[in-house]
Amino acid sequence: MGGLSRGYLLRRLGMFFLTVWLGSTIIFIIPRLAPGDPITAMVSRMSAQAGSVANSDQIIEAWRARFGLDAPMHIQYFRYLRNLLTFNLGYSLAFFPAEVEVLVGRSLPWTLGLLGLATVISFIAGNAVGALLAWRRTPGLARLLLPLTLTFTAIPPFMLGILLIYFLAFGLDWLPFAGAYGRGMQPGMNLEFILSVIEHGTLPALAIVVTTMGFWALGMRGMMITTDGEDYMILAQAKGLRPGRIFWLYGVRNSILPQVTALALSLGGIAGGTIIVEYIFTYPGMGYLLYQGIINTDYTLIQGIVFMLIVGVSVAVLILDLLYPLIDPRITYETR
Repeated sequence: MGGLSRGYLLRRLGMFFLTVWLGSTIIFIIPRLAPGDPITAMVSRMSAQAGSVANSDQIIEAWRARFGLDAPMHIQYFRYLRNLLTFNLGYSLAFFPAEVEVLVGRSLPWTLGLLGLATVISFIAGNAVGALLAWRRTPGLARLLLPLTLTFTAIPPFMLGILLIYFLAFGLDWLPFAGAYGRGMQPGMNLEFILSVIEHGTLPALAIVVTTMGFWALGMRGMMITTDGEDYMILAQAKGLRPGRIFWLYGVRNSILPQVTALALSLGGIAGGTIIVEYIFTYPGMGYLLYQGIINTDYTLIQGIVFMLIVGVSVAVLILDLLYPLIDPRITYETR
Protein backbone atom coordinates (compact mmCIF):
# COMPACT_ATOMS: atom_id res chain seq x y z
CA MET A 1 0.00 0.00 0.00
CA GLY A 2 1.39 3.41 -0.95
CA GLY A 3 2.74 5.51 1.88
CA LEU A 4 3.29 2.52 4.20
CA SER A 5 6.46 0.77 5.20
CA ARG A 6 6.74 -2.79 6.46
CA GLY A 7 8.43 -1.61 9.64
CA TYR A 8 5.61 0.78 10.46
CA LEU A 9 3.00 -1.89 9.75
CA LEU A 10 4.72 -4.31 12.16
CA ARG A 11 4.96 -1.60 14.83
CA ARG A 12 1.27 -0.80 14.50
CA LEU A 13 0.34 -4.49 14.74
CA GLY A 14 2.49 -4.78 17.86
CA MET A 15 0.78 -1.72 19.36
CA PHE A 16 -2.58 -3.25 18.50
CA PHE A 17 -1.89 -6.45 20.42
CA LEU A 18 -0.35 -4.50 23.31
CA THR A 19 -3.46 -2.31 23.56
CA VAL A 20 -5.78 -5.32 23.57
CA TRP A 21 -3.69 -7.05 26.24
CA LEU A 22 -3.51 -3.99 28.51
CA GLY A 23 -7.23 -3.32 28.15
CA SER A 24 -8.08 -6.95 28.84
CA THR A 25 -5.87 -6.95 31.94
CA ILE A 26 -7.50 -3.81 33.29
CA ILE A 27 -11.03 -5.17 32.85
CA PHE A 28 -9.93 -8.34 34.66
CA ILE A 29 -8.67 -6.34 37.65
CA ILE A 30 -11.32 -3.62 38.05
CA PRO A 31 -14.40 -5.82 38.77
CA ARG A 32 -12.40 -7.75 41.36
CA LEU A 33 -11.53 -4.57 43.27
CA ALA A 34 -15.18 -4.31 44.36
CA PRO A 35 -16.01 -6.00 47.68
CA GLY A 36 -17.63 -9.45 47.55
CA ASP A 37 -18.07 -11.65 44.51
CA PRO A 38 -20.95 -12.46 42.10
CA ILE A 39 -21.80 -15.79 43.78
CA THR A 40 -22.27 -14.18 47.20
CA ALA A 41 -24.27 -11.36 45.60
CA MET A 42 -26.51 -13.86 43.80
CA VAL A 43 -27.21 -15.84 46.99
CA SER A 44 -27.89 -12.58 48.85
CA ARG A 45 -30.50 -11.60 46.26
CA MET A 46 -32.08 -15.04 46.56
CA SER A 47 -32.16 -14.65 50.35
CA ALA A 48 -33.78 -11.23 50.05
CA GLN A 49 -36.51 -12.63 47.80
CA ALA A 50 -37.16 -15.93 49.59
CA GLY A 51 -36.34 -14.89 53.15
CA SER A 52 -33.53 -17.43 53.52
CA VAL A 53 -31.53 -19.97 51.52
CA ALA A 54 -30.72 -23.32 53.09
CA ASN A 55 -27.04 -24.29 53.14
CA SER A 56 -26.05 -20.97 51.61
CA ASP A 57 -22.39 -21.34 52.62
CA GLN A 58 -22.10 -24.70 50.86
CA ILE A 59 -23.88 -23.30 47.79
CA ILE A 60 -21.47 -20.37 47.63
CA GLU A 61 -18.40 -22.61 47.91
CA ALA A 62 -19.71 -25.06 45.31
CA TRP A 63 -20.49 -22.34 42.77
CA ARG A 64 -17.19 -20.54 43.42
CA ALA A 65 -15.44 -23.81 42.59
CA ARG A 66 -17.67 -24.32 39.53
CA PHE A 67 -16.67 -20.96 38.05
CA GLY A 68 -13.03 -21.11 39.19
CA LEU A 69 -13.36 -18.19 41.61
CA ASP A 70 -11.74 -20.20 44.40
CA ALA A 71 -8.42 -20.40 42.53
CA PRO A 72 -5.56 -17.94 43.24
CA MET A 73 -5.78 -14.68 41.35
CA HIS A 74 -2.87 -15.41 39.01
CA ILE A 75 -4.43 -18.75 38.05
CA GLN A 76 -7.73 -16.99 37.28
CA TYR A 77 -5.84 -14.44 35.19
CA PHE A 78 -4.03 -17.00 33.03
CA ARG A 79 -7.25 -18.96 32.51
CA TYR A 80 -8.91 -15.70 31.51
CA LEU A 81 -6.19 -14.88 28.94
CA ARG A 82 -6.29 -18.42 27.55
CA ASN A 83 -10.05 -18.17 27.06
CA LEU A 84 -9.74 -14.78 25.37
CA LEU A 85 -7.22 -16.14 22.87
CA THR A 86 -9.83 -18.67 21.76
CA PHE A 87 -12.70 -16.15 22.06
CA ASN A 88 -14.24 -18.35 24.72
CA LEU A 89 -15.98 -15.75 26.91
CA GLY A 90 -17.37 -18.34 29.31
CA TYR A 91 -20.69 -18.59 31.09
CA SER A 92 -22.57 -15.64 32.51
CA LEU A 93 -22.55 -15.78 36.30
CA ALA A 94 -25.88 -13.97 36.64
CA PHE A 95 -27.71 -15.66 33.75
CA PHE A 96 -26.21 -19.16 33.98
CA PRO A 97 -26.29 -21.40 31.95
CA ALA A 98 -26.31 -18.75 29.22
CA GLU A 99 -22.94 -18.21 27.55
CA VAL A 100 -21.54 -14.69 27.33
CA GLU A 101 -20.96 -14.90 23.57
CA VAL A 102 -24.62 -15.85 23.10
CA LEU A 103 -25.80 -12.88 25.16
CA VAL A 104 -23.43 -10.54 23.32
CA GLY A 105 -24.51 -12.00 19.98
CA ARG A 106 -28.14 -11.16 20.78
CA SER A 107 -27.38 -7.58 21.85
CA LEU A 108 -24.68 -6.60 19.35
CA PRO A 109 -26.94 -6.29 16.27
CA TRP A 110 -29.25 -3.91 18.14
CA THR A 111 -26.32 -1.75 19.24
CA LEU A 112 -24.78 -1.68 15.76
CA GLY A 113 -28.13 -1.06 14.11
CA LEU A 114 -29.32 1.75 16.36
CA LEU A 115 -26.39 3.35 18.13
CA GLY A 116 -23.89 2.79 15.34
CA LEU A 117 -26.26 4.34 12.81
CA ALA A 118 -27.08 7.20 15.19
CA THR A 119 -23.37 7.92 15.66
CA VAL A 120 -22.76 8.00 11.90
CA ILE A 121 -25.77 10.28 11.33
CA SER A 122 -24.59 12.58 14.13
CA PHE A 123 -21.08 12.63 12.62
CA ILE A 124 -22.29 13.47 9.11
CA ALA A 125 -24.87 16.07 10.20
CA GLY A 126 -22.57 17.68 12.76
CA ASN A 127 -19.65 18.03 10.37
CA ALA A 128 -21.89 19.42 7.64
CA VAL A 129 -23.29 22.03 10.04
CA GLY A 130 -19.82 22.95 11.31
CA ALA A 131 -18.42 23.28 7.79
CA LEU A 132 -21.33 25.48 6.69
CA LEU A 133 -20.92 27.70 9.74
CA ALA A 134 -17.30 28.39 8.79
CA TRP A 135 -17.85 28.65 5.01
CA ARG A 136 -17.86 32.28 3.89
CA ARG A 137 -20.39 31.70 1.11
CA THR A 138 -23.04 30.16 3.36
CA PRO A 139 -26.29 32.21 3.02
CA GLY A 140 -27.06 34.59 5.87
CA LEU A 141 -30.36 32.90 6.74
CA ALA A 142 -28.61 29.55 7.06
CA ARG A 143 -26.02 31.12 9.36
CA LEU A 144 -28.85 32.21 11.66
CA LEU A 145 -30.66 28.85 11.63
CA LEU A 146 -27.71 26.45 11.84
CA PRO A 147 -26.68 27.41 15.43
CA LEU A 148 -30.15 26.37 16.60
CA THR A 149 -29.21 22.76 15.87
CA LEU A 150 -26.49 22.98 18.52
CA THR A 151 -28.65 24.19 21.39
CA PHE A 152 -29.15 20.68 22.83
CA THR A 153 -25.43 19.90 23.05
CA ALA A 154 -25.26 20.77 26.76
CA ILE A 155 -28.07 18.31 27.61
CA PRO A 156 -27.05 14.70 28.43
CA PRO A 157 -28.59 12.15 26.02
CA PHE A 158 -30.54 10.39 28.79
CA MET A 159 -32.08 13.70 29.92
CA LEU A 160 -33.27 14.50 26.40
CA GLY A 161 -34.51 10.91 26.20
CA ILE A 162 -36.71 11.50 29.26
CA LEU A 163 -38.10 14.68 27.69
CA LEU A 164 -38.81 12.88 24.41
CA ILE A 165 -40.61 10.10 26.27
CA TYR A 166 -42.71 12.60 28.18
CA PHE A 167 -43.73 14.74 25.20
CA LEU A 168 -43.72 12.39 22.18
CA ALA A 169 -44.56 9.05 23.81
CA PHE A 170 -46.80 9.89 26.77
CA GLY A 171 -48.03 13.35 25.78
CA LEU A 172 -48.71 12.99 22.06
CA ASP A 173 -48.62 9.18 21.84
CA TRP A 174 -46.72 9.37 18.56
CA LEU A 175 -44.00 6.82 19.26
CA PRO A 176 -43.46 3.85 21.63
CA PHE A 177 -41.22 4.50 24.62
CA ALA A 178 -39.82 1.02 25.39
CA GLY A 179 -38.48 -2.10 23.71
CA ALA A 180 -36.98 -2.71 20.29
CA TYR A 181 -40.13 -3.94 18.49
CA GLY A 182 -43.81 -4.55 19.13
CA ARG A 183 -44.86 -6.93 21.86
CA GLY A 184 -45.72 -10.40 20.60
CA MET A 185 -43.95 -9.92 17.26
CA GLN A 186 -41.51 -12.52 15.95
CA PRO A 187 -38.25 -11.09 14.56
CA GLY A 188 -37.93 -11.56 10.83
CA MET A 189 -37.14 -9.82 7.57
CA ASN A 190 -40.66 -8.64 6.85
CA LEU A 191 -42.00 -5.12 6.40
CA GLU A 192 -44.12 -5.13 9.55
CA PHE A 193 -41.20 -6.07 11.80
CA ILE A 194 -38.80 -3.61 10.10
CA LEU A 195 -41.25 -0.74 10.51
CA SER A 196 -41.76 -1.68 14.16
CA VAL A 197 -37.98 -1.65 14.76
CA ILE A 198 -37.68 1.78 13.13
CA GLU A 199 -40.60 3.09 15.17
CA HIS A 200 -39.18 1.84 18.48
CA GLY A 201 -35.66 3.04 17.66
CA THR A 202 -36.59 6.59 16.66
CA LEU A 203 -36.69 8.12 20.16
CA PRO A 204 -33.37 6.71 21.46
CA ALA A 205 -31.64 7.50 18.15
CA LEU A 206 -33.03 11.04 18.20
CA ALA A 207 -31.81 11.55 21.76
CA ILE A 208 -28.28 10.53 20.75
CA VAL A 209 -28.09 12.42 17.44
CA VAL A 210 -29.48 15.73 18.71
CA THR A 211 -27.23 15.87 21.78
CA THR A 212 -23.97 14.77 20.11
CA MET A 213 -23.93 16.45 16.71
CA GLY A 214 -22.92 19.75 18.28
CA PHE A 215 -19.53 18.38 19.32
CA TRP A 216 -18.76 17.35 15.74
CA ALA A 217 -19.99 20.73 14.47
CA LEU A 218 -17.77 22.77 16.80
CA GLY A 219 -14.68 20.72 15.94
CA MET A 220 -15.35 20.91 12.21
CA ARG A 221 -15.99 24.64 12.37
CA GLY A 222 -12.57 25.24 13.92
CA MET A 223 -10.83 23.07 11.33
CA MET A 224 -12.64 24.75 8.42
CA ILE A 225 -11.70 28.21 9.65
CA THR A 226 -8.05 27.14 9.67
CA THR A 227 -8.30 25.51 6.23
CA ASP A 228 -10.10 28.43 4.62
CA GLY A 229 -6.96 30.57 4.57
CA GLU A 230 -4.64 27.94 3.09
CA ASP A 231 -2.87 28.61 -0.19
CA TYR A 232 -4.58 25.72 -2.03
CA MET A 233 -8.00 27.20 -1.14
CA ILE A 234 -6.99 30.60 -2.53
CA LEU A 235 -5.55 28.95 -5.66
CA ALA A 236 -8.76 26.95 -6.20
CA GLN A 237 -10.81 30.14 -6.03
CA ALA A 238 -8.41 31.93 -8.38
CA LYS A 239 -8.76 29.08 -10.90
CA GLY A 240 -12.50 29.71 -10.96
CA LEU A 241 -13.58 26.31 -9.66
CA ARG A 242 -17.20 25.87 -8.65
CA PRO A 243 -17.90 26.87 -5.00
CA GLY A 244 -19.41 23.45 -4.27
CA ARG A 245 -16.28 21.69 -5.47
CA ILE A 246 -14.04 24.00 -3.44
CA PHE A 247 -16.21 23.46 -0.35
CA TRP A 248 -16.32 19.65 -0.47
CA LEU A 249 -13.08 18.58 -2.18
CA TYR A 250 -10.75 21.26 -0.86
CA GLY A 251 -12.29 22.49 2.37
CA VAL A 252 -14.16 19.57 3.91
CA ARG A 253 -11.78 16.87 2.67
CA ASN A 254 -8.74 18.54 4.24
CA SER A 255 -10.55 19.48 7.45
CA ILE A 256 -12.29 16.23 8.26
CA LEU A 257 -9.23 14.05 8.92
CA PRO A 258 -9.02 14.81 12.68
CA GLN A 259 -12.79 14.29 12.88
CA VAL A 260 -12.48 10.83 11.32
CA THR A 261 -9.86 9.98 13.94
CA ALA A 262 -12.23 11.12 16.68
CA LEU A 263 -15.01 9.02 15.13
CA ALA A 264 -12.90 5.86 15.35
CA LEU A 265 -12.08 6.60 18.99
CA SER A 266 -15.71 7.41 19.81
CA LEU A 267 -16.89 4.00 18.63
CA GLY A 268 -15.86 2.61 21.99
CA GLY A 269 -18.40 4.84 23.66
CA ILE A 270 -21.29 3.46 21.65
CA ALA A 271 -22.16 0.95 24.37
CA GLY A 272 -20.53 2.44 27.43
CA GLY A 273 -21.67 5.99 26.80
CA THR A 274 -25.29 5.09 26.16
CA ILE A 275 -25.94 2.72 29.04
CA ILE A 276 -28.48 5.06 30.63
CA VAL A 277 -30.16 5.78 27.28
CA GLU A 278 -30.70 2.08 26.62
CA TYR A 279 -31.80 1.58 30.22
CA ILE A 280 -34.42 4.34 29.96
CA PHE A 281 -35.83 2.91 26.74
CA THR A 282 -35.24 -0.72 27.85
CA TYR A 283 -33.50 -1.20 24.51
CA PRO A 284 -31.82 -4.65 24.29
CA GLY A 285 -28.40 -3.46 23.21
CA MET A 286 -24.86 -3.83 24.53
CA GLY A 287 -25.22 -0.87 26.87
CA TYR A 288 -28.27 -2.34 28.61
CA LEU A 289 -26.57 -5.73 28.82
CA LEU A 290 -23.47 -4.11 30.35
CA TYR A 291 -25.69 -2.36 32.89
CA GLN A 292 -27.19 -5.72 33.88
CA GLY A 293 -23.71 -7.19 34.23
CA ILE A 294 -22.60 -4.33 36.50
CA ILE A 295 -25.59 -4.44 38.86
CA ASN A 296 -25.29 -8.24 39.11
CA THR A 297 -21.49 -8.18 39.60
CA ASP A 298 -21.21 -10.54 36.65
CA TYR A 299 -17.45 -10.70 36.05
CA THR A 300 -17.57 -12.76 32.87
CA LEU A 301 -20.33 -10.71 31.25
CA ILE A 302 -18.57 -7.40 31.98
CA GLN A 303 -15.27 -8.78 30.74
CA GLY A 304 -16.82 -10.20 27.59
CA ILE A 305 -18.62 -7.00 26.61
CA VAL A 306 -15.70 -4.68 27.31
CA PHE A 307 -13.27 -7.05 25.58
CA MET A 308 -15.41 -6.91 22.43
CA LEU A 309 -15.41 -3.11 22.64
CA ILE A 310 -11.63 -2.98 23.10
CA VAL A 311 -11.04 -5.23 20.10
CA GLY A 312 -13.56 -3.31 17.98
CA VAL A 313 -12.07 0.11 18.73
CA SER A 314 -8.48 -1.15 18.32
CA VAL A 315 -9.30 -2.66 14.93
CA ALA A 316 -11.08 0.55 13.83
CA VAL A 317 -8.10 2.72 14.84
CA LEU A 318 -5.63 0.32 13.19
CA ILE A 319 -7.54 0.28 9.89
CA LEU A 320 -7.97 4.06 9.98
CA ASP A 321 -4.29 4.60 10.67
CA LEU A 322 -3.32 2.38 7.73
CA LEU A 323 -5.80 4.18 5.46
CA TYR A 324 -4.49 7.67 6.29
CA PRO A 325 -2.23 7.82 3.21
CA LEU A 326 -5.27 7.14 1.01
CA ILE A 327 -7.39 9.78 2.76
CA ASP A 328 -4.66 12.42 2.68
CA PRO A 329 -1.81 11.96 0.14
CA ARG A 330 0.39 14.31 2.21
CA ILE A 331 0.69 11.59 4.89
CA THR A 332 3.27 8.86 4.36
CA TYR A 333 4.78 6.23 6.65
CA GLU A 334 7.54 5.22 4.28
CA THR A 335 11.11 5.65 5.51
CA ARG A 336 13.09 8.24 3.66
